[in-house]
Amino acid sequence: MSSELSPPYAPFFGAIGAASAIVFSSLGAAYGTAKSGTGIAAMAVMRPELIMKSIIPVVMAGIIAIYGLVVAALIANDIKSGYTLFKAFLHLGAGLSVGLSGLAAGFAIGVVGDSGVRGTAQQPRLFVGMILILIFAEVLGLYGLIVALILSTKSVN
Repeated sequence: MSSELSPPYAPFFGAIGAASAIVFSSLGAAYGTAKSGTGIAAMAVMRPELIMKSIIPVVMAGIIAIYGLVVAALIANDIKSGYTLFKAFLHLGAGLSVGLSGLAAGFAIGVVGDSGVRGTAQQPRLFVGMILILIFAEVLGLYGLIVALILSTKSVN
C-alpha cells in the first residue's frame, strides 16, 4: 500500500472517532442518569413504594453508553498497520454518529425521566406514557448506533 493511502496521521482520525463514540455517549448517559436520579429522589419522598418502578429511565440512560462502548471498541480494534485515510474518516464519522446521537438521546431521557417519575408519583396512569416517550428517546441513540455500525464496517471496495 502506498504512503498516500496510509499516511502516518490516519490513525489519529480513527482514534478521535473512537474517543468521540465513548465520550459523547457517556456524557449523554451521565446526564440522563443524573437528571432522572433527581426526579427519583424527589418522587421517593412522596411515594417510596414506586422507587423500583422509577429506575427504568436510569437503566435506559445507561444503555446509551453501551452503544458508544461497542462502537469505540470496534473502531479501536480496526486501527492497525496499513490503516487508510478512507477508513479513518469512516471511523471518525461512525464515532461522531453514535456519540452525538447518544448525547441527544441521553438529554431526552433525562428530561423525560425526571418529569415522568415526578408525574407518576402524582398520577400513576402516567407511567405507560412515560415509558413510551422514553422508548422514543432511546431509539435516537439506536439510530446513531446503526449508522455507526454501517460506517465502521464499510470496506474500501
